[in-house]
Amino acid sequence: MLSVIVPTRNEAPHIGACLDALAPLRAQGHEVIVVDGGSADATLAHARGRADLVIDAARGRASQMNAGAAAAHGDVLVFLHADTRLPPDAATAISAALGRGARWGRFDATLHGEATLLPVVAKAMNLRSRVTGIATGDQAIFVTRAAFDAAGGFPPLPLMEDVALSTRLKRVAGRPACLRERSVLLSRMTLAVAIMRSSQEGR
Repeated sequence: MLSVIVPTRNEAPHIGACLDALAPLRAQGHEVIVVDGGSADATLAHARGRADLVIDAARGRASQMNAGAAAAHGDVLVFLHADTRLPPDAATAISAALGRGARWGRFDATLHGEATLLPVVAKAMNLRSRVTGIATGDQAIFVTRAAFDAAGGFPPLPLMEDVALSTRLKRVAGRPACLRERSVLLSRMTLAVAIMRSSQEGR
């Protein structure tokens, strides 16, 4: 079973659509967990009823995702940002990657927005990830529970916790499966932010 963990804070405009997109996975028997870091808007109201579990955790994406992992029942964890959508065949793709011996991995990313250079930035992000073996949260990292526990979870960093986890996972679980199926990061992505995020894999 997959446990999809979605960290949130003031995500009312996005969380409903995010969780609705995960409804087919829930129908297949996978679980969805929302971990809120102190939202002051209607995030929790939108999340309840659309997720299997909605919990609170100390603010910070790393601590929230660790709390979600601790509460999860699945043997494979998927960490998903509220503005990112998994590919429709995510569960099948993950199962196939694990069947080939991978212990963790990520999807290629598509950056959806108005800036014309976003496809170029996405292509560079995905290529760099393949070369370095480093993944970002925009690529929907998945990992077996055993590998996640062996890596010690996300380190308590305010930023780039996904890059730090990737580095840990490379040490304990080898290189990631870099899947061609695409996660989609939605339109609040700007070109400047996309370039900043794509540069993280090289650090």
